[in-house]
Parts: sequence; C-alpha cells; structure tokens
Amino acid sequence: MQTHITTTPFGRRPMTLGQISNQMAARTAKPEAIVHKWQVFQNIREARELLGATDRSLTILNALLTFHPETALTGDAEIVVWPSNVQLMARANGMPATTLRRHIAVLVDCGLVVRRDSPNGKRFARKGRSGEIEQAYGFDLSPIVARAEEFKDLAEAVRAEKKAFCVAKERLTLLRRDIVKLIEAGIEEGVPGNWGRVQQNYQTIIGRLPRSAPRQLLDDVCMDLHALYADIRAELETFTKSQNPDANESHSGRHIQNSNPDPNFESEYSLPKQVEASCTVEETDNVRSLPKRELPLGIVLDACPNLLELARGGEIRHWRDFLAAAEIARPLLGISPSAWREAREAMGEQHAAITLAAIYQRADQINSAGGYLRSLTDRARDGKFSTWPMVMALLRAKLDAQRTAGNAGGPRSERSVGTAPSLRVSEALLKNLQRPKSR
Repeated sequence: MQTHITTTPFGRRPMTLGQISNQMAARTAKPEAIVHKWQVFQNIREARELLGATDRSLTILNALLTFHPETALTGDAEIVVWPSNVQLMARANGMPATTLRRHIAVLVDCGLVVRRDSPNGKRFARKGRSGEIEQAYGFDLSPIVARAEEFKDLAEAVRAEKKAFCVAKERLTLLRRDIVKLIEAGIEEGVPGNWGRVQQNYQTIIGRLPRSAPRQLLDDVCMDLHALYADIRAELETFTKSQNPDANESHSGRHIQNSNPDPNFESEYSLPKQVEASCTVEETDNVRSLPKRELPLGIVLDACPNLLELARGGEIRHWRDFLAAAEIARPLLGISPSAWREAREAMGEQHAAITLAAIYQRADQINSAGGYLRSLTDRARDGKFSTWPMVMALLRAKLDAQRTAGNAGGPRSERSVGTAPSLRVSEALLKNLQRPKSR
C-alpha cells in the first residue's frame, strides 16, 4: 500500500525554505551508511553553537534518540520516533510543555530532526498484519545519519579553536610574566634605560584586553607583547655583553677583573659618600627627641611640591592620592621594586611614601636614589631614622630661600611657607625651623 510522506507541518506552523533545505539534506544519506547515534550526538553537542542549537534543545534530542531502540543508525531504513509530549517531558527531566514545543522548533530549524506530522497532528505508527511498521508519524532522525560527517567536521573545528584559545592564553601568561620579571631585573641590576616608559608601554598593551577576550584579540596582544619582550631582552643582553666582553670568546680565555671600575657607575647598593654626609646631621640625628605625632599632609606637600606634577590632575587631596603619586615616582627615580618593598616594610607605607617624595624633591642632588633609600631603610630598622627631620630640613631650606628673596625684592611674611596660601606654620614649628643647624 502506497502512503504519502508528508513534508509540511501541521496546524499554523508555516513551511519555510530552510525546512525544505533540511529535508533535502536528510535524503542524501547513503544506504550503506552506518553511524553510532551517541557518537554523532557527542559531535552535535560540541558543535551546538555553530549549528544554532541550545542546551535545552539537545536535551530533547537526547530524549528522542532514546526512543529508537537501535544504537546503530543506517541510511537504508526509516528512522522515525513518535513519542507523545507527555513521554518526551518525562524523559527531558520534566521540561514544561511550552518549553518543549519551543525547543522542538529549534531542532527543526537547525536541521537536526524533520517533522512527519499526521493529518490530525498526532504522533503514531500504523503497523501491517505481520507487525512491521507501514507508516509512522513523528520525528524523522535521518539527518543524524545524513549529516554525521558534517557534525564530525564541525566538532573538530570547535576542538581546534578551543585548543588554539588555550595556547594563546598560555602564551599571553608567559609573555606577561617574562616582561614583568625582565623589567624588574633591569631596574634592580641598574641597566640604563627608561624603564618607566617601558612599564607604561606594557600597561598600554595589557589595557586593551577586556574581561573576556576572543582568540583573535589575544593573538594581536601577544604579537605586541612579543615585540616588547624582544626589545627588553635585546637591551638586557647588550648590557650583559658590555659588562662581560670575554663571555663570547673561548671558554679557556683568562678573565680580566677590572680593579678600578668606572666611578660614574653607581649601584643602588653603593650609596655615594656625598649624599650620606649631607643627610646625617639634619635628617637622622636626635631621633628620640622628635615629635610623636604624624606629619600633616599639607606640610609634606609644602615641603615636597614636585610630587604634585605626577598626581592625576596635578592635585593631591588625600593620602591615597599621595601614595599613588609616589608609586609613579618610584620607577622614574630608578628605585627597584625590592628596595621599595623593603622601605615600606621598615617604615610603613605612608612614611616610605614621604621619604620617596623627599628624595624626588632632591633628585638633582642625589646620584643614586635606590642606594639612598636602602640606606635610610637600614637606619629605620635600627630606629635611627624619621621622616620629621627630613621634611623639616626641606621646609627650612625653603624658608631660607624665601628670606633671601624677601630681602632682595621687598618685605615678605615669614609665617607663610610654600605655595599654598592657606598653609600657616604654627609658632612651635616656626621656632623649630628657625633653630640654627647643628654642625
């Protein structure tokens, strides 16, 4: 008995050219084709984003496959299942009926199943006298066989893309680690160079990365980071070769040690004697008699106004802004991260920032800021250093300069110190500033 195989959906559901295309693809299954339905389903699950399927629609497809008793699907047989909505909802973990119908439509639009609707829209099968199925109305699973190779290729493409993404993330992590450590090595080893600018370039490149970046953007950022890494590495290798010229010659060559190194080269571990002598009297002596209260931010800024040029907007309102400006000044002074970390541990974060601001204020008088900071850190550990005399010395020098300018250009108030018009020095502090320096 000849039966008509329906190709249009029941009821108000429209027919589309996409459904016709999917039905044409389902008829391309070769008769000798044999596939493992769960292997194909695994490929579909991995390539679901490329196919346009959702996780809920694949839950329904999984349930539909369970209604077919055979694991192996062939291209020479009708593969139609006809479960009711109640049976489908039970095997789809209790999915609501409205959600079920919506995601069945997704499966049809993706071409994963083909509708075989009966005249009244019910799903059933008509059997012959011998028990074989003559006509079935429900869901045709023949696309699983016809498109098995396509699903496999899509799954392999997705796996390859995931692998490439993981490789790009690993490369990004390694480049970031190498660049940061090489910059720290350059600063700590005293390699000449504008390391502050290098750090800014690094932050600019990293700032292009959003929270979730696609692989193409990762590849572009990695390319720029690799170029920056190559420049830093070349600079460090060039400096290393200049320090050890015999390294590239024969291993048996005699090493010549220079007993009279260049006096102009100074490591931060070797503090110039001139700087030590200039800070011993007014900055480190008589620490026990210093005031026990904290330094006001206004007095510190009046003593170290140069730090304002590094602040955002040229203004410092809170200690938080002051600490941020000190972090910017550190690489500009050539102070290594280790020296800065030790200073903060010995003095505290706020006093270490005040010390760095004072060093930045006198940068033209200090040849090795890193060595100077390490010397003050050692004295702070021994309880022989305080920021009070350092700030007072800067204010006293500023007051002396204002006196000289006042005598040359007319009367000037000695009670106003600095550029801030609202800052007034108390009587006790003014008396301390006017005290003659000890010799």
